[in-house]
Amino acid sequence: MSAEQRPDLAAIMGGAELRRWYWLKEELQGFARNLGVSAAGGKETLTARLVAHLDGEQFTEPAPSRTGKTAQLTGTLTADSVIPQGQRCSQVVRAWFVEQVGPSFGFDAAMREFFAHTDGTQTMHDALEHYRATRDQTNKPIDAQFEYNRFTRNWHEAHPAGTRNELLTAWREYRAQPIDQRGRI
Repeated sequence: MSAEQRPDLAAIMGGAELRRWYWLKEELQGFARNLGVSAAGGKETLTARLVAHLDGEQFTEPAPSRTGKTAQLTGTLTADSVIPQGQRCSQVVRAWFVEQVGPSFGFDAAMREFFAHTDGTQTMHDALEHYRATRDQTNKPIDAQFEYNRFTRNWHEAHPAGTRNELLTAWREYRAQPIDQRGRI
């Protein structure tokens, strides 16, 4: 049985075939431009837009995540600073967290999620408690759009002594296979 070869993106004729393969966002953007389709948005939205176009279906653009400008924290923050609804993961907030927990602080998925759902009643103390509570998770879930990151984590668990070149070779082989013929990582 010979392995199926990843087709040229320009040869894709339907949405199901597009979804069978791994494509870089940059590849999808170029394909969209060639088809006269908007290349804006994240990879998942772009893929859904292309699938709809290829299948001759209507695509409803997702609603914008933010409407208008919202108040943001500025200046010197304290644990009692109230987080306004719509607060972004800004450099001011990052600086405060670095003061509290050290330079290893980063806005991971758990913290981005926390700030995305603030309603104007939480304080920076609440945010710090959330940060500390989510640090105990050894293997945090990786969102679907970060397939390379999931593959890398799983590959390193299976090959602890593996080299970067071996990882990249395995990744190229993995993504060259159609999704229905490989195990999802």
